[in-house]
Formats: sequence, structure tokens, C-alpha cells
Amino acid sequence: MSMDAGREQVKGGDGRSRRWADHRERRRGELVEAVITAIRELGPEPGIDAIAAHAGVSKPVLYRYFEDKGALWEAVGLRAAQDLIAVVAPAVARVREERAVVTAAVDAYLSFIEGDPHLYRFVVHHRGLARERDVVADAVDTVASGLARILGDRLRTLGLDSGAALPWAYGIVGYVQTVGDWWLRHRQPIGREALVEYLTAFLWSGIAGIRTAADLPFGLSPEAVRP
Repeated sequence: MSMDAGREQVKGGDGRSRRWADHRERRRGELVEAVITAIRELGPEPGIDAIAAHAGVSKPVLYRYFEDKGALWEAVGLRAAQDLIAVVAPAVARVREERAVVTAAVDAYLSFIEGDPHLYRFVVHHRGLARERDVVADAVDTVASGLARILGDRLRTLGLDSGAALPWAYGIVGYVQTVGDWWLRHRQPIGREALVEYLTAFLWSGIAGIRTAADLPFGLSPEAVRP
């Protein structure tokens, strides 16, 4: 066999490998979408048999593209986390005034879980979801990092220390996540618009204190430094 012929065989093999990898990735995406559709219709604790039947495939087909049930559940969690980020990030990016940023982030998050409660419960509470990679924490990291950039920019604009931006951002995200979980578990006893305003008012009281608190020495309150 000539060297050129050998190169052609390698190229052909590489091409087939890429096509198979592309096909596999597309098929995995389709199956994840089918599982999400099933969760939305069957509830947040579906069995793998019910999932396969609802998706119109056999369990062996699912396991051809996912190592096991845990891997499939994790892929669903990752997709849900990506969808959450895709909703929250643009909502925050569209506004500039600080209080409006808080309102936009809270409303986007609550709108997402209100519109997809079964998927939210599946990702956050499903006992069979693989935890080798915490997809909830991944989503929190992404959203909090974006919010921290906004807070940090504001602090620097005011000539203040921006070191508080990241813990404040995580505090905001964790607070809203916890309240949102309560809200769904208790069958949304408060309308979303009212809850958004309640949470914004509470959070804004802290953020509005940036100018008076962020540049104080560690451990001191505003009262401690007043003449």
C-alpha cells in the first residue's frame, strides 16, 4: 500500500469517527429532550421504564448512549441548569440600575421554576440523580459569578473595595433559591409578582448599604465609626 493510500484510509477513518461522534451527540441531545418531556408529563420521580416507554425507545437504546441511569439523569440535570442560565443571564444583562438587576434576576429564576416545576424538583430533589457532578452547584456558580461581576463593577465605580461582590452574589442566589424551593413546595401561596417584590425589597436593603458599609474596616459596623 502506498503512503498516499494509507493517508486516505486514515482520513476516511477520521471522517467516519467524527460523523459517528456527531451522530452520537445529536442522539444524546434528542434523548435528553425526550426524557425532559416525560418528566414534565409524568412528574419529578419517573422510573426508567416509564421514561423509555414515553420516549418511544427501549432501555437498551437509552443505555447505548448513556452509561447507566445515573449518567442519563445527570445529562438531564445539566440541560436544565443550562436552560436556567440561559433565562437568568440575559434578563440581568438587559438592565443597568442596581435594584432592577436584583428584580430581573429574582423574577427570571422564579419564572423558570414556576414554568417547569417537575423538572426543577427532578434536578434539585431526585434521589437517583448522579451527584458526582453537582449540576445545581454548577448553575449557582455561573449565575453568582455573573451577578458578582455586576456588583463588583458597581463597587469599583463607587471607589470601594470589590471583595464583597462574590460572597454577596452567592448570598443572593442562595437566598432566592431557598425561598423559591419553599414557594413551590407550599404550592405557591404568594403570587410570583408579589414574591419578586418582597425578595427584592429585602435584598435591596442590603445592597443599598454598599456606599456606607463596603469600605469599612473588617469587623466594624457603621455605628462603630460614627463620631
